[in-house]
Amino acid sequence: MPKVKYVLLDCDNTLCLSEHLAFEACTDLTNEIMEKQGIPDRYTVKQLLEDFVGHNFRGMIMGLQKKHNFTMDPKEVDAYVERELGAVTAKLSEKCTPCPGVPEELEKIKQAGYPMSVVSTSAKPRVVASIKKVGIDHYFPDEHVYSAATSLNPPSSKPDPAIYFHACKELGVKPEECVTVEDSKSGATAAMRAGIPLIGYVGVYGIEEGEEKMREMAKVLTEQCKAKVIMYDWKEFQDCLKKVEA
Repeated sequence: MPKVKYVLLDCDNTLCLSEHLAFEACTDLTNEIMEKQGIPDRYTVKQLLEDFVGHNFRGMIMGLQKKHNFTMDPKEVDAYVERELGAVTAKLSEKCTPCPGVPEELEKIKQAGYPMSVVSTSAKPRVVASIKKVGIDHYFPDEHVYSAATSLNPPSSKPDPAIYFHACKELGVKPEECVTVEDSKSGATAAMRAGIPLIGYVGVYGIEEGEEKMREMAKVLTEQCKAKVIMYDWKEFQDCLKKVEA
């Protein structure tokens, strides 16, 4: 393909090591919902990550209702989403760190003349808290931070590609003229459905879960989500971009 016109970037566990922190904050609320519904099952942070990584809390609640066969009033869902956002944003503002190599690589991308945007499934205040804490917010002006939970009406969640279509429309580019970086199956599926060339970032799995999980996700993102190339370390981004543009 010709030179990429826009680099679109997922946030959680792609730019920032935020996913585990966020799931720590929302596990208690998830178990509160289960208790109120009279369901004896309880989630640990690890179990919640396994079932719902890449989903925002609204999407997670939808998934819980489907999996455990119960229904919540939409206003109650809204209230829980609001509570979760406050808890997660506070934790990320305090503890979030960048994925290794991200600050240095973003500077290289900027110097190479590629415009960048964040396209996340998470609520915008949470995303902004993360990128500010790790010191990369100057690469992403507010209008270039897109959130499936906040920027869309009605709100959505990846793997729905709606947030990618919205971002491309706002940025004035076609999906196929961009490249995106995603770490999760849900995010990568959204990119695939939007027709955006995908770089699958799996280095975070090696950091948090080990080499076996990293290899497993490389296979998932390649075979199921049609990633153009797999990136194991952010230092590889420039080479990955060249392969996409070749």
